[in-house]
Amino acid sequence: MKRRLLLVSNSTLYGGGYLEHCQQQIREFFGKEVKRILFVPYALHDRDAYTKTARNKFKTLGYEVESVHETSDPVEAVRKAEGIFIGGGNTFRLLKALYDSKLVTEIKKRVLEDGIPYMGSSAGTNVSTISINTTNDMPIVYPPTFAAIGLVPFNINPHYLDPNVNSKHMGETREQRIIQYHEEPDTPCVLGLREGCMLLVENNKATLLGCTKARLFQRAQQTTEYEPGSDLSFLLIDAQ
Repeated sequence: MKRRLLLVSNSTLYGGGYLEHCQQQIREFFGKEVKRILFVPYALHDRDAYTKTARNKFKTLGYEVESVHETSDPVEAVRKAEGIFIGGGNTFRLLKALYDSKLVTEIKKRVLEDGIPYMGSSAGTNVSTISINTTNDMPIVYPPTFAAIGLVPFNINPHYLDPNVNSKHMGETREQRIIQYHEEPDTPCVLGLREGCMLLVENNKATLLGCTKARLFQRAQQTTEYEPGSDLSFLLIDAQ
């Protein structure tokens, strides 16, 4: 299987600009062979403004950006893409638009069979997994299914937040919501990516990058913490 993924928890880290915290990893990921990146802005309502933000940032990194919403044929744009970046926003809106544009199967084919690099941030990371069941977003629209692109055999929770013992908020914590997900049968493990970390997948090797830890939730098991630099390749083999 040809598979190169950079799955980022968040686009902006406190104190920095858009994609600033992961720009070194982006350069290393896309490398010098990729000249032009296909951007998918479907997760936000104002696709033109979103594209402008992404285009300006990637220009500083040495890449041209073409937005799929600017093309007359989104499927053909994916077929010709050298690399793909799907940005963050609302995951339900994003997945619905991907299905409406008939891009889910096409992106999966290009990434897993043709080996083009795929980068996702936040919602773009969510849709790279088995399903969007562990997104943090409100279901403002209804996609035909929660099944996502399926580039990895597990789920991710971007922007993972630890419970705050000093908080007076009585609502459910992120931890509780993921545990509720695992109360359902046959649910895959969930990798909680805190802001500032990302997962690099190269074929069957997965490595945690960034400046923060990740937390792994597995059904009926204790959670596990992983430091940046950890080898998480086992998730690509046995995700239960």
